Amino acid sequence: MNQTFTLKEKTKQIFLLLIPILITQLGMFSMVFFNNIMSGKYHSSDLAGVAIGSSIWSPIFTGLSSILMAVSPIAAQNLGQKRNQEVTSVIRHGVYLSLFITIIIIVSGTFLLNPILEKMNLTPRVQSAAYDYLVGLSYGILPLFVYNVLRSFIYALGKTRVVMVILLSALPLNLLFNYVLIFGKWGFPELGGAGGGYATSITYWVILLFTVIIVKTKEPFCNYKVFSNMQMFSWEKCKEILKIGIPMGLSTFFETSMFAVVTILISKYNVTTIAAYQSALNIVSFLYMIPISISMALTVLVGYEVGAKRFKDARTYSWLGIGISVIIAIVTGLLVVIFRYEVAGFYSNEIAVINLTAHFLIYALFFQISDAIQATAQAALRGYKDVNLAFIMTLIAYWLICLPAGYFLSHYTGLGARGYWIGLTLGLLAAGIALSSRLIYIQKNKFTSVRLIDS
Repeated sequence: MNQTFTLKEKTKQIFLLLIPILITQLGMFSMVFFNNIMSGKYHSSDLAGVAIGSSIWSPIFTGLSSILMAVSPIAAQNLGQKRNQEVTSVIRHGVYLSLFITIIIIVSGTFLLNPILEKMNLTPRVQSAAYDYLVGLSYGILPLFVYNVLRSFIYALGKTRVVMVILLSALPLNLLFNYVLIFGKWGFPELGGAGGGYATSITYWVILLFTVIIVKTKEPFCNYKVFSNMQMFSWEKCKEILKIGIPMGLSTFFETSMFAVVTILISKYNVTTIAAYQSALNIVSFLYMIPISISMALTVLVGYEVGAKRFKDARTYSWLGIGISVIIAIVTGLLVVIFRYEVAGFYSNEIAVINLTAHFLIYALFFQISDAIQATAQAALRGYKDVNLAFIMTLIAYWLICLPAGYFLSHYTGLGARGYWIGLTLGLLAAGIALSSRLIYIQKNKFTSVRLIDS
């Protein structure tokens, strides 16, 4: 990455990092998208099963993956300080943590998955589809986590296009395996929604293979020798990642688990409502890839500028990224509302599901604006490595504002399932206001042009 001097240069730098990250995120999300689309075309019960399975896996994956993504701001600040050896050590220990976390997840899932599903009082077909989908996904946990560590390393170097090329190269395989495993084509077993889980795991292994080859053989990545001296293990280096990563992971976990709990609460409704809610959430989540991509770019850029002690530049990047995110959220939100019936038709052939999905999408505009603010404000704070208070703020916003409000509106007014959408929006808006206020505070009081105080 290069130092920038004008607002135009900073905007260009954001988009140079952002566009490949966005394409990568959309590619990653498209795996879930293909799972939902093809499962819905197979049967609405399989779509509901995949929705329940995703609601269980998503907070676990995103929370633990965010711990590993702490590699990004740490590496970016070290790069800003020209401490290349520290960068190599951080990446290496991120790979170790990936292995430890994978073992914990698999052991826990072996004992807890069935009891969790049984307590949800699902129909036998939906429960079976959810269980089989999660089993299929479990084979891809290790490559997914290791890939995220290596991806953070590549992003910290500002080479976001490399990750984009890797993912786009593997994506056709994911689509192919989804098709043959869900519908049982060309002699493959007909697995229904569960086939999407196995297809995704196979794709993760392919992506990891491509990434490892590039990191080991291509410049500038090979200069860091990430995979050399793997026997050099230090708990202190792991603790450095965990110190930043655990609050990041918990914050992400509480956000995604909020959505998961809402999905579980909505599972008390009929299959049509579950399928419609999941379809609408899938559309909104797809568009969320834009602010989350801006967030990844912001964390790297802010971290790099903080490491170089260019605090004015870090502040400019922070608010520029938030502004871009909000503008894009307004535009995409309006488009979703206008074309909601057409978009809903991609997810189901059933008229009742399409109509209810379109109805849920009316709330998408305000939902996306609130989500854009909180995601990018939190990302800027991560660039400053200010994560502890952000975690507390998101915990309060998601679990003490969002869920109670959604539950009340759903059960004690005539809104029904729509009440949860309003509750989600209120929680995200509260998080956005709180995180933005924290960002203003640390920029004025902790990071100045004179000195840097660790948060």
